[in-house]
Amino acid sequence: MNQAQVYTVDKQVDGIEYFAIVDLLKRYYDALYRCDTALLATVFHASARYFTASSGELFHLDMHSYFPIVEQRISPESSGEPYVFSIDSIELAGAVTAIARMRCSMLGKDFIDLLTLIQLEGEWKIIAKVFHYTIHPDTAIVPTSRN
Repeated sequence: MNQAQVYTVDKQVDGIEYFAIVDLLKRYYDALYRCDTALLATVFHASARYFTASSGELFHLDMHSYFPIVEQRISPESSGEPYVFSIDSIELAGAVTAIARMRCSMLGKDFIDLLTLIQLEGEWKIIAKVFHYTIHPDTAIVPTSRN
C-alpha cells in the first residue's frame, strides 16, 4: 500500500502550489523507491546539487554523477521494503522558492531530506538536496570481540 503522511505546513501555502509541491515530492520518493532515474530526472532541475556530511566528510554530486548511482542500486520496491515516507513541512520562501523537509527509511538507512525547490516556467523542481542519514539499527553491523 502506498502511503504518505503530511504533518505540517509552516506557512500558508496557496492550495494549487501546495498540491503541485506535494505531487513533486511524491514523484521524488516514487523515483527513489523504484530507482527510476527517468522519473528522477523529471523532479530534479538539470543543475541541481546533492549534499550530505553524514559520514563526517562532505559528499556532493551533480545530477550527471548522482543518477548512475541510483541506477546501480537494488530498488527498495524490488526487495519488498515498505513504501512509506512523510512530509514534515513545506514552506514557501517566495513565489517561486520553497523548502520541503521529508523523512523516509530505505536501503538500511533513515533519511531526513531538506529539499530546496524552485518554480520555473510554472513547474516546481528540486534545485538542491541536502540530507542526513543514520544507519537503521536493524541493519547496523555490530563488531564482535574475540575471546
